[in-house]
Amino acid sequence: MKGVILAGGLGTRLRPLTSITNKHLLPVYDKPMIYYPIESMVVAGIDEIMIVTGGNYAGDFLRLLKNGKDFGLKKLSYAYQEGEGGIADALSLAEGFAEGEKICVVLGDNIIEKNFAKAAADFRAQSVGAKILLKEVHDPQRFGVAELDGKKVVRIIEKPQRPPSNLAVIGIYMYDQHVFEIIKTLVPSDRGELEITDVNNAYIKKGQMTYEVLDGWWTDAGTFSSLHRAASLVEKGGANLPPAGVKDRFNTSRT
Repeated sequence: MKGVILAGGLGTRLRPLTSITNKHLLPVYDKPMIYYPIESMVVAGIDEIMIVTGGNYAGDFLRLLKNGKDFGLKKLSYAYQEGEGGIADALSLAEGFAEGEKICVVLGDNIIEKNFAKAAADFRAQSVGAKILLKEVHDPQRFGVAELDGKKVVRIIEKPQRPPSNLAVIGIYMYDQHVFEIIKTLVPSDRGELEITDVNNAYIKKGQMTYEVLDGWWTDAGTFSSLHRAASLVEKGGANLPPAGVKDRFNTSRT
């Protein structure tokens, strides 16, 4: 399974900080934000990653991350998204990189306390379809929310006024090779973007969606308050902790 990290966007909610750099290069406690999704993939056994970015500071990722050798990666690739076409549009740029393999997609501003190694292993054993990670939140109205029927995902509702659960869909998704075919069938939403929720609901309609609830805390870092919260959580308890018995494969002191 290969990894795709989506690190584009203009980061308007973090201006003026993002007037001089990409949001995903801002510090979260002692490391650049982009380190966290890379390290979470490494812990999950993924050693080939593509970073999809855009804007005026895309070259800064290459200067910072180089070829990914410091993370123990076998391959680190880059793709450039023109404009603001949405998450699914950004993901479509990874079709050639995926080469027909399963992919794990992580939004670049997602930071987790523990890891998703078990979910990744479960998806590798899943014959077809997709897997999403969910997390209980106190304000589900702000997120895409999963409606469940037992162990089955019935649908995902984006920012519902009356949420069917408090399980938010966080920015960690796993797909088989058919995801790119699904993206090609999408039409832009009211905000002119190709929505990842539409991709997930397409898998749900085919009966090919599974889910797992993430253990430990999760936060994004896309606003000043959540950026501060992420730094505080990392300071208190670390992030991307490897499974018991698994040696940490990356050097967290390099910055």
